[in-house]
Amino acid sequence: MDWKTFQALLSGVNKYSTAFGRVWLSVVFVFRVMVYVVAAERVWGDEQKDFDCNTKQPGCANVCYDHFFPISHIRLWALQLIFVTCPSFMVVMHVAYRDDRERKYKARHGDNSKLYNNTGKKHGGLWWTYLISLFVKTGIEVAFLYILHHVYDSFYLPRLVKCEVLPCPNQVDCYIGHPTEKKVFTYFMVGASALCIVLNICEIIYLISKRIVRCANKIKRRSRQRVAHQDNYNDDPFNNCNVPMLKQDIKEKERPPSFKSAYRPSGLKLEEKIRASAPNLLMAS
Repeated sequence: MDWKTFQALLSGVNKYSTAFGRVWLSVVFVFRVMVYVVAAERVWGDEQKDFDCNTKQPGCANVCYDHFFPISHIRLWALQLIFVTCPSFMVVMHVAYRDDRERKYKARHGDNSKLYNNTGKKHGGLWWTYLISLFVKTGIEVAFLYILHHVYDSFYLPRLVKCEVLPCPNQVDCYIGHPTEKKVFTYFMVGASALCIVLNICEIIYLISKRIVRCANKIKRRSRQRVAHQDNYNDDPFNNCNVPMLKQDIKEKERPPSFKSAYRPSGLKLEEKIRASAPNLLMAS
């Protein structure tokens, strides 16, 4: 397998990842791919030749090896690395799709027009693609750890296994080559896989919490703008007709008009003048 080509493909994911995603990619290459290529392949090698059984019965050693090692550690880890890194290509493909749409939009409306401010920014559909890829990667890691745990009995490699599978004539003792070294590499790869799961979960929490905070800030900003717009609307003198009236003002407007005249009749005024000028005449009469 050409791991250099594999690394070149995944390097494009790094610029679209968060800080947790970059750490995850570093752990995958340094603690998993490099260990796999440099050390693990040489330790396992042709492990069937190192599987010795104390019998010369034809086919017994092959059947016992297949019974205790149905899937080779090396091949299982290779599949795990391929499947785990494949969801990251979903993000690269989505960004390539955005770039293609941006190119077609500029060709139709001119170079100054833009469909996206930044095709690699995690907004809208790209955010969902990135989040789904994290869930898929986490699920794949957990599934392969379960397979390894189920097949090899808690990741443990014994030095001696007892085989009673046909065509072995009786119980046969078989010995595994380099059991301690293989056990160390198995625990190391399991630990690296568990670390990748923790990083994926942290990145999921980071993305969701950041999205929630952004939505909350957007709602607060809209409410503030609405209140400010309402205040400006009430301060406008041309909009005072819409201000609700007080109950006292309404009662005063609803009160019927008074028919009392502000001026007295002219006859009453004349009587007052006479009374003022000749009070004795009025008394005599």
